[in-house]
Amino acid sequence: MDRLTEMEAFTRVVELGGFTGAAKKLGLSKSAISKHVASLESRLGARLLNRTTRRVSPTEIGLVYFDKAQAVLAAAREADAMATAMQGAPTGELKISAPLSFGLRHIAPALANFLALYPNVSARLQLDDRRVELVAEGFDLAIRIGEMPDSSLKARRLAETEMNLVAAPAYLERKGEPTSVDELSDHELLHYTNLSSGNSWKLRSASGVERPVRIGGRLSVNNGDALACAALDGLGIALSPHFIVAEHLASGRLVEIMRRHRPEPVGIYAVYPSGRFLQPKLRVFIDHLAGTLKGKGPQW
Repeated sequence: MDRLTEMEAFTRVVELGGFTGAAKKLGLSKSAISKHVASLESRLGARLLNRTTRRVSPTEIGLVYFDKAQAVLAAAREADAMATAMQGAPTGELKISAPLSFGLRHIAPALANFLALYPNVSARLQLDDRRVELVAEGFDLAIRIGEMPDSSLKARRLAETEMNLVAAPAYLERKGEPTSVDELSDHELLHYTNLSSGNSWKLRSASGVERPVRIGGRLSVNNGDALACAALDGLGIALSPHFIVAEHLASGRLVEIMRRHRPEPVGIYAVYPSGRFLQPKLRVFIDHLAGTLKGKGPQW
């Protein structure tokens, strides 16, 4: 006989206190339920139920087996649900959080293309540089840039971006161009307050060893484009993702300095609550983002 059928017959007998209730619940005859349980006991070589004329109750072994069997049956039902869901068409609303600068440049256009492809999906996109609480605030997905702390969330790396130390030519004429990590202490360092590393930069020394540099400038901002604007206005040196400053570097309005001291590239991640399987709308959107960002090429 089928093991799962035997397990289900047994667990229903325990849950409902007898063969009659289990038979009604499963749509089988009382004798069929009795045969399934007897077959299970025979296969295991153990008595799982105490039977009297008035009641049926699990033995000590039966109680232990009942707990394990419930978990197995729950996992089987979830596997069935997962297979059904993954074949379904994406539908429903996606609630997405993304950093403002990156979201405007890349997530909003990718989302527009995605919605054109999947007419049964709707979306709410929140552009905000703060790190939202996904579960507490009801988000399906967040885009995050930088180091991923240990958490119960799942993360898929979509791309990476170079980090550039930049300043305006006017600032460098006025203050001089630093050539080493130590010389940065004589400069105005512009602080992006949402850095995963807090109030320090992680730069590479001449020998390639990572060195923290404390940011002690007069200006702190919570948005990457605002930081770039401050650098463009000659207020100091900024550490910025390449996707924000690329056009300014190309035009010469900003200059990259200390290239050999660049930090390691940082990852761009899709972060979502952990679970046994992804809903189709979320799975296909993450795949869409990964394909879109991969196609951007070397501009990162």
